Amino acid sequence: ILAQAILAQEPGLEDTPAARSATQDAAMGRVIRGSRKGKSLIFSAKTRLRKGAVKLRAVDYAERHGFMKGLVKNIIHDPGRGAPMCEVVFHDPYRYKLTKEKWVAVEGLHTGQFVYCGSKAQLSVGNCLPLGKMPEGTVMSMCEDKAADRGRLARASGCSCMVVGHSDDGKKTRIRLPSGSRK
Repeated sequence: ILAQAILAQEPGLEDTPAARSATQDAAMGRVIRGSRKGKSLIFSAKTRLRKGAVKLRAVDYAERHGFMKGLVKNIIHDPGRGAPMCEVVFHDPYRYKLTKEKWVAVEGLHTGQFVYCGSKAQLSVGNCLPLGKMPEGTVMSMCEDKAADRGRLARASGCSCMVVGHSDDGKKTRIRLPSGSRK
């Protein structure tokens, strides 16, 4: 630290990373790998083979007042993610087309299974329904933190949230997070 302060005061010598590494090399040896890491090509995440973002279906009129039926087409591995992903295909309610969604595959989900999303869906493995409709003690994953954020909590492999209780008016639900804290 004292050497850096003296270098910065001398005219002609600047406090640049090159000047600092030159003084470190002269004093100690080579620069450690943690110091060399910056924006470069060899120290970047390998994202080329990633499959895409994992999100729940966007809530629309059909989900708020009924349910939507989807089909699990494929269970795939995403590099850099511990939990397996599943590809769920829904019929678009407004246009003549199919929409594909990528979800975190829960334990017990299999290809060819029908999953239902909405307030009138039944409580079973793979289905997606509002927290207020789930009874206390229900274990779930991919829980929304705020309304319509499409799943932010308990997304890693082996993680789950549990419904602890509902408020009397039915507007708020208390859940236990994977860390053990309650929200």
